[in-house]
Amino acid sequence: MGLFSFIKDAGEKLLGIGEAKAADEAEAIADKAEKTAAANKAAADAIKGYVTKMGLGAENLEIGFDGKTAAVSVAGIVETQEDKEKILLCCGNVKGVESVEDNMTVTNVEPDAEFHTVVSGDTLSKIAKQFYGNANDYMKIFEANKPMLSHPDKIYPGQMLRIPA
Repeated sequence: MGLFSFIKDAGEKLLGIGEAKAADEAEAIADKAEKTAAANKAAADAIKGYVTKMGLGAENLEIGFDGKTAAVSVAGIVETQEDKEKILLCCGNVKGVESVEDNMTVTNVEPDAEFHTVVSGDTLSKIAKQFYGNANDYMKIFEANKPMLSHPDKIYPGQMLRIPA
C-alpha cells in the first residue's frame, strides 16, 4: 500500500474525451456536486476501461478518481506483485493523473520492482544499461511493461516504467 506520484501532463489521453467528457459537459445536472461526482465517476470508468483493455484485472477491482486532486485510488486482489504494479502504472500513466493510491492486496507476495520515470533522451537500452549494466537487457524492461508498451521504441518523457529485478 502506498502513494505513487506521476507527471500530470504525461500519459494516455483518456480523461476529457468520450464518456468522461460527456459527463463533464452534462448540462442536465443542476447541482455542481453532482456534476463533479458524475465527471469523477466517468473518469474512473475510463481508467478502469483502459486497465481492462490492457488485459489486466483484479478480483473486486475498484478504481476511483478525484479531479480536484488529480488522484486515482485503486483497490482489488491480484495474484502477483507484477499484476499489481502493472495496474498501478496503467492508472498513473494517464494524462491528468498526478498520484495513485495503492489499496491493492497481493495473494503471492514478492519483492517490489523498481520504477523509472522516462526523461527526454531515454531509450529502453539506456535504462537497461543504468539498471542492469547491460544495454542489451532492454527486453526485460519491455516485457515487464507489456501490454502498456506496444514497441520498445515507443516510450515518452514522463512515463513511469516498471524495472524488474
